Amino acid sequence: MSESWQKDGAEEGEGRISLAVIFLVFLRLGCTSFGGPVAHLGYFRDEFVRRKNWIEERAYADLVALCQFLPGPASSQVGIGIGLSKGGLSGALAAWLGFTMPSALALIAFGYGVVAFQDVVDSGALHGLKVVAVAVVAQAVWGMAQNLCPDAKRATLAVIAACAVLAAPTPLMQVGVIVLGGFAGLVFLHAETTEEHVSLGIRVSHRTAVASLVLFFTGLIGLPILATAYPSQTLALVESFYSSGSLVFGGGHVVLPLLQSEVVPPGWISNDTFLAGYGAAQAVPGPLFTFAAYLGAVLEPVPHGLAGGLICLVAIFVPSFLLVVGTLPFWDSLRRARAMQSALLGINAAVVGLLLAALYNPVWTSAILSPSDFGLAICAFILLVFWKLPPWLVVVVAALAGWLLAVLPAMLS
Repeated sequence: MSESWQKDGAEEGEGRISLAVIFLVFLRLGCTSFGGPVAHLGYFRDEFVRRKNWIEERAYADLVALCQFLPGPASSQVGIGIGLSKGGLSGALAAWLGFTMPSALALIAFGYGVVAFQDVVDSGALHGLKVVAVAVVAQAVWGMAQNLCPDAKRATLAVIAACAVLAAPTPLMQVGVIVLGGFAGLVFLHAETTEEHVSLGIRVSHRTAVASLVLFFTGLIGLPILATAYPSQTLALVESFYSSGSLVFGGGHVVLPLLQSEVVPPGWISNDTFLAGYGAAQAVPGPLFTFAAYLGAVLEPVPHGLAGGLICLVAIFVPSFLLVVGTLPFWDSLRRARAMQSALLGINAAVVGLLLAALYNPVWTSAILSPSDFGLAICAFILLVFWKLPPWLVVVVAALAGWLLAVLPAMLS
């Protein structure tokens, strides 16, 4: 048993966390983080910045900014980055496994027909989970804005970023406002760069990072060639899901239609089967990329079932893992430069703007459909911000409240 596994908390000076603790914390988040990628970032901030103090606010915002640049699921990449900073490569794997496993197993079970979420979970309870995501994201925006937009310049930059993304809600615009935020930081915020660099605590050598990037591009270029030279459905599956995980910008919601174009036209699954899983993926916590596990479980002819689900799940997440391990060590060094610190002031303000825009669309627009929804969201926000209840408890309360709001009219009639 490794030494890091035996430790049960952070060490003075090193900041190492035991693999067991990392896994269990992310497992709890994987079971309770409803609401999609933006809400996940809010859950992570509440857990690791505010409650556990595993990562400083500025370092967290810098990590979020980097993961917005990278293709793949931003929230999962942030989780991998936090695990990497607290437990090295093993910590990154433990964080990914804990956060991903609950929804992946649930969707594989759904693929087997054992679990049918539409029948088991009341629609009112599911709507309550959407409403609580509004409160979680609002809490994240509120807290990050206080720390990262404390003056008129950065607050204005955040609002401009939010308006730009709302006007053109595309992944390209999201990346564009981050780039423009960096330029604005260089031009307008240089004199205000007085804060010391906050390290992410990455313990990965540059040699390992380069090897990870080489593996990433080798898979991206080599797998299509290999799949063409040696026809095999298993190899074709790995190539399709690896490419999807490597090239998608904008997070889990974007990858779902991309996967549809990969698996339906070849006849691997029917469109009705795909749409059934699409609906189930919206009802489970954790990353939407775990939809790949469902697809692998229902594919025809082979592989399918548990083996197919695990193959597709690993194939779609491997690119994210390689990119995070390959870029974070260089990013942590680059952040020390004075010019980069100026740019990061603007980038972090732009990230707050991205979250502000996401708070409205898709989080608010998909959840707040009536005055009672608005009231429930306010109550959840108060419980999180002022009563400081743990998010998982607020999630449970919101689900029960959503169910009550759905059944009360019928009971009173």
